[in-house]
Order: sequence, then structure tokens, then C-alpha cells
Amino acid sequence: MSSAFRWSQIASKQAWSAFAVLGAVAALAVFAWQRSDSSPSSTGANTPRAAPAVRVAIATTERRDVAVELKGIGVVQAYNTVTVKPRIGGQITQVVFAEGQRVRQGDVLARIDSRFLLTQLHQAQATRSKDEAQLANVRRDLARMTDASVKAFIPRQLVDGQQSQVAALEAAAKADEAAIENVQVQLDYATVTAPIDGITGIRMVDAGNVIATTDPGIVVITQVKPIAVIFNLPADTLTAIAVGKSESAIPVEVFDRDDRIRLAVGRLVLVDNQIDRTTNTVRLKAVFANADDSLRPGEFVNAHVLKTRLHGATTVAGSSVQYDDRGAFVWLVRPDMTVEPRRISPGAVSGALVVIDSGLSPGERVVVDGQYNLSAGARVSWESQRDPATASGNALSIP
Repeated sequence: MSSAFRWSQIASKQAWSAFAVLGAVAALAVFAWQRSDSSPSSTGANTPRAAPAVRVAIATTERRDVAVELKGIGVVQAYNTVTVKPRIGGQITQVVFAEGQRVRQGDVLARIDSRFLLTQLHQAQATRSKDEAQLANVRRDLARMTDASVKAFIPRQLVDGQQSQVAALEAAAKADEAAIENVQVQLDYATVTAPIDGITGIRMVDAGNVIATTDPGIVVITQVKPIAVIFNLPADTLTAIAVGKSESAIPVEVFDRDDRIRLAVGRLVLVDNQIDRTTNTVRLKAVFANADDSLRPGEFVNAHVLKTRLHGATTVAGSSVQYDDRGAFVWLVRPDMTVEPRRISPGAVSGALVVIDSGLSPGERVVVDGQYNLSAGARVSWESQRDPATASGNALSIP
């Protein structure tokens, strides 16, 4: 009885195990059917998806007149700089000017004690009066002797001697006049005046000090209206500009150190007659009216010189031009908004524009930003369309 009961229990366990295995197999079959029913092969989802469009900035090539510029770094210099020094020594009795004052040529700057010069002037005038009186006397004697000699009363030798005295006193009178003029000039030097129009700097000496002609000076005056800019350009680029004084009105614009803000417009006045062999550059000088005091001596600026003007040139934004081992190219945007590399021959540069000698035609669209994410045939979408000539503000205006 006990043996039969055990066998029944074993049979029951085996039956439950079989049911469990069958259930698991059925569940796996259902899961596999569901996966197979939603698999990519049945829905077509494994077909390749289109790559997302690359967002880029696009500009259109245009035909326009282009001003070709030469650019160089320069330094602003005062048109004239004068250190005002005394031309006589003495004690400064008065300083008339104020530091930083605008002065005109001839304005009084300082006065030097001139009392000793007045004494010399009076002495020279007295000497002249004495010599003039003696000259008048010997002239009268000569006139009498000449009249008597005609009558043979006085030897000719005495007459000749009297003539010599007259000549000597005439020379003394001229020397007296020169001495008076010299003292008068010294008196004029006692009043120190401005030799040029300009702005005074820091005063070097105060009233009450004794100053000599060998001292550093009284003040420095700088002329800033007009004002000059000295800059360098590569010698190879100046073939179209004559050496020496510029006879034609070649416009020059100067911008700030960042080359963004235009400070002034002037004209080229000089191309130096020597080339710096160490840098192969030539110095040039431009003059500006500086009516608004926008330029200050010692300031670093960027000078733009108009070299020539191209009419009807095909232009493109400079940022669109790329380079590789084969040369220059641009990413051309086709009508279906895909891109292809296009080989070009870039020419002159004017501000943010590049003149295209060959490879592009006016009206074609090119990528100006975002090129590094592109490949041939890539689809693009544009986020902005810019006019490169106005984006930089650096295009040279031509009157």
C-alpha cells in the first residue's frame, strides 16, 4: 500500500513537470511570433533613412565694382613737432601758456628778463649818435678841403686823408646800426612765441627759474591738424604707385587696431625712395585733416590704400573659399540643396570679398559657414544669407 502511494506521487510530480515545460515552450513560441510579426523585415523599417540636412550659411555670388586695397600697419605721427627752446639765457619772468592749450603761431608762451639787453641797446644807440656826429663833422671838413684844393691852397694828400676819415666813420656808423639790430633781436628773443600751430604739452620749466639755451626747453608743441600716418607695405605690391611725392590724389583710409572702425580718410603724399631689405617693405606717408581729433600721435592704426578698381568682377565672400592640397575651392549649393566642391581661381581681395577669376558665375550660391561638416552630395539647409560686402564694413569707399 505504501509502495503504490509513492509511485502515484512520483507520477503526479512528473506530470506537473511536463505541464511546466509545455507552458514554457508555448510562451516562447508566442513571444517569437510577436517579434517576427513586428520585425523590420515585415514592416520595411530596415530601409536606410535619409541623413539630416546640415545647417549652413549661404551667400550668392555677385557681379559688382570692387576697390582693390593694400593694407598695412602704421603709426600716427604729429605733422610737426617742435621743442620750444629759449634763444637767450636769463630768468623766466612769466609763463603765459597753459598745458594742453591750443596755440597759434606767434602766440606768446613765456617772457625772459630783458633789462640787461635794454642797457646794451641804449649803449649801442649812444655810440651810434657819437659816431654820426663825428661823421657829420669830417664830412663838412672834407667839403671845405675839396673846395680849397681846387684853388690850390691845400695839398691833395690832406684831402685824401680826410676822405679816409669819412669812410672810416661811415663804416663805424654801419657797425653801430648792426649792433643795435643785434640787441633788438635779442630783445625779441626775450619774448618766447609759438613757432607753429598746435597743442602744448607738459611744461618743462616754471617761472622764476634761470634758463639757458642748452637746457631741454620750455614746452613741446605738436601739430595735429593736419596729422600724418606712417605705414609699411610690401615692396612687390607698389608697382602701380610711383616713388616719391604723390602727384595724384590716392585715397587712404585708416581703421582702429581691430581693423573694424574707420577713423579717418586722407590722401597719400609720399612713397619712400628706399626699400627696407630686412623686411622687403616700403614706408609710405598719408596726411589727414583730423578735424574731429580722431587720430592721436603714437596711435597704432591699419591703413588701407586704394590700388585699383575692378569693374563688373565676380565676387564671393572670402569665408567661402577653402584650400586643400589641390588649391582653392568652394562648396557650391545645387538647386536640390545638395553641395559639391567647385574648383576656383581666386583673385584680388577687397575687404570681406574675393574676386573670382574663374570657376564661378554671378548668381551661384556657395556655403560661407559650416563647411567642415560637409561632404560631396550632402544635403544642406541654410540658416542665413549674408552680404559679405556689408558684413565687415571694411570695403573702401571711392568718391
